[in-house]
Amino acid sequence: MSGILNSVDQRTQLVGENRLELLLFKLNTTQIFAINVFKVKEILKVPKLTKLPGSHYHISGVASLRGESVPVIDLRGAIGMKSMGCDEEATLIITEYNRTTQGFLVGQVQNIINTTWADIQPPPKTVGRHNYLTAITQVEVEPNVTRIVEIIDVEKVLAEIIEYDITISEGVLDEKLLAHMHGRKVLTVDDSSTARAQVRNTLQQLGLEVIECSDGLQALNLLKGWCNEGKVVTDEILLMITDAEMPEMDGYKLTHEIRNDPRMNDLFITLNTSLSGSFNDAMVQKVGCDRFISKFQPDLIVGVVQDRLAQIIK
Repeated sequence: MSGILNSVDQRTQLVGENRLELLLFKLNTTQIFAINVFKVKEILKVPKLTKLPGSHYHISGVASLRGESVPVIDLRGAIGMKSMGCDEEATLIITEYNRTTQGFLVGQVQNIINTTWADIQPPPKTVGRHNYLTAITQVEVEPNVTRIVEIIDVEKVLAEIIEYDITISEGVLDEKLLAHMHGRKVLTVDDSSTARAQVRNTLQQLGLEVIECSDGLQALNLLKGWCNEGKVVTDEILLMITDAEMPEMDGYKLTHEIRNDPRMNDLFITLNTSLSGSFNDAMVQKVGCDRFISKFQPDLIVGVVQDRLAQIIK
């Protein structure tokens, strides 16, 4: 089953080209779901799970993998469907998000598709605010037959289980800079409402106003609109904090477009992503981001804002 995944080096080549690979799977239903391959470490048959008393009700147990204890999440139950058991079709997808490793209990794993972020669309607004999708796309399952694929908002699933803290640690906040933050604006760009809320709730503690966009193209159109109106982007916002992976235009492409527009190429850009690995440092240099930070770390967000503000007022 491990043969379904290409090497990390091969998959990395897609990053920054506005392309991605999706791992398709089912949850013992006819519907097809997906997650980004780059966050998948391995795929295996479900090993023996150890139940942990008092654990979250969507945790099926803990798997011991090469000496590491990995919590296993019942993905079907976590997105609001009836919980699934470990039957003969059950598969375990081991992933890495936000510097943590976890397994997702799913049904049949199908295949990997190579696609472009331009073909990834936000879920329809009519599905409501409480859905567990970050995007949808379509795949051809047989000649002239396409099916909708639902891309899971894994960050939302994890946030409801882990309950990320937005408390700013003691000693992180520079009180001398606090007075200069009130009224300033920060643009945050992320397709996950959970991730946007984490950034927003962190920055609002500093008196900052937050402008939100749900994908890179939406953010680029906003910035270009300001430029077309004769506004100076760096007067409008202190900095932009953007996710890497988003529908229609990813954060790398967004940064590339900004850096190649002389009207706004001096905007301070921070890449805020749940992707792990040293490749991110190389991608920051390649596309021209100013900083890279891992998601769901409020102290890092505050540090970036303070560093940028200190550059301006010194």
